[in-house]
Amino acid sequence: MSEYVDCVVVGAGVIGVAIARKLQLSGREVYVLESSSRIGQGVSARNSEVIHAGIYYPKNSLKARLCAEGRDLLYRYCEYRNIPVKRVGKIIVATNYNESPTLEHLAATAQSNGVTDLRFLSPTEMRRLEPELRATAGLLSPQSGIVDSVALIENLSADFESAGGRIVTNSMVERGDVTREGIRLRIQRQHEPVVARTVINAAGLCATNVARSIEGMPAAVIPTPKYAIGHYYNLVGPSPFSRLIYPVPSDGGLGIHFTIDTRGGAKFGPDVRWLSSINYAFDDSQRDSFIRAIERYYPNVRQRRLMPGYTGIRPKVADARGLIDDFVIQDESAHGIPGLINLFGIESPGITASLAFGARICQALEK
Repeated sequence: MSEYVDCVVVGAGVIGVAIARKLQLSGREVYVLESSSRIGQGVSARNSEVIHAGIYYPKNSLKARLCAEGRDLLYRYCEYRNIPVKRVGKIIVATNYNESPTLEHLAATAQSNGVTDLRFLSPTEMRRLEPELRATAGLLSPQSGIVDSVALIENLSADFESAGGRIVTNSMVERGDVTREGIRLRIQRQHEPVVARTVINAAGLCATNVARSIEGMPAAVIPTPKYAIGHYYNLVGPSPFSRLIYPVPSDGGLGIHFTIDTRGGAKFGPDVRWLSSINYAFDDSQRDSFIRAIERYYPNVRQRRLMPGYTGIRPKVADARGLIDDFVIQDESAHGIPGLINLFGIESPGITASLAFGARICQALEK
């Protein structure tokens, strides 16, 4: 015997739940299958909780389009739902004159993405805004902000379930078989499979594993997972800054930045280190280099005020040409399996883009 459902979303992170919510509200019957015992415990729980303006991403990339759409949707949704959110602003800093061209490039990229409110700051202006900050030039982004990611996913899931959707935890997908009725998903420790007309693979770090488990999925179109772990250190004591402070981007990430959260806490991170497998263990051995990176824009940082916080892993992916620096939304035209949509490489700005992902997938399925 099998249980039949219109649509299954695999993965109850903020992206999966946002997509499920939008589909359920549009009239679809949706199940969400989550391998862990609680929702939002993977990538969604281990990040900077930043709402991005859309500065970093190439024009017309999925990251650029979904970030811009999602940013406005997210601010409105949080205000409507009274989810803690603040437009605190961000300053991207050049710590020497050689980095100034990077700020100019970022400003041009942001302009092409419709972000028109950025403002260049002189050292004097930065000291007036943030007295502890030391930099040769800065780029102020007023639209950047912070959100309580836990409250966000709780509200999205409440909307989804209130509309009749169902979230099933402790449900790891082991195999998918393509049948005339739809995709039959076999779930660990459950006797009866679930057959769905539509399957959205939003499994984050495990999305490539889910794709490989589906019968007939061409191996050539499944990207190679690359795990970039980042460490966050909590700051003990008063915050030195009232805004987000970012260095210019570095390989694999946006640099070790300063972030405040909606609860009044402050932290630095993440760095970027590469792993061969998923492992969230905190490695404090690089603390000195971590602090040196912070000292470039905050010379008064004190080691004793930094306490190991947590780690997060970015679900990056690569193909034969190297790292794919964009979101990947893969449908039947790419892999030949009716009703299957794979989401790969959904890293930052994933939270910012979450509601836009819901709208995009819903529109795609209506065609």
